[in-house]
Amino acid sequence: QVQLVESGGGLVQAGGSLRLSCAASGRTFSNYAMGWFRQAPGKEREFIAAITSSGIYYADSAKGRFTISRDNVKNTVYLQMNSLEPEDTAVYYCAADVNVVRKGAGYWGQGTQVTVSS
Repeated sequence: QVQLVESGGGLVQAGGSLRLSCAASGRTFSNYAMGWFRQAPGKEREFIAAITSSGIYYADSAKGRFTISRDNVKNTVYLQMNSLEPEDTAVYYCAADVNVVRKGAGYWGQGTQVTVSS
């Protein structure tokens, strides 16, 4: 089992930045592909970014604005979000054991709210 706890969400103005963090505990963190997803009101959960042993992957909506990284010593994965837009408003979920083809994951955090005001 892997437990994931997100932090760093909040309210920010359009054009601003936020950095989300996800602290993992449980089984060996470094073995897992980690990622971020988000779900906006009335929409399905969507893939944002993943960091795996084979590379880093981004959704088109995240390319050039978001950066995923991980610290295997701290068992933490980050999502740096720049140039935020109102359309980025959503609950952001950290995920472990991410499958970048199926855009799914085996473990999920509880989510952190990001609200971007215009």
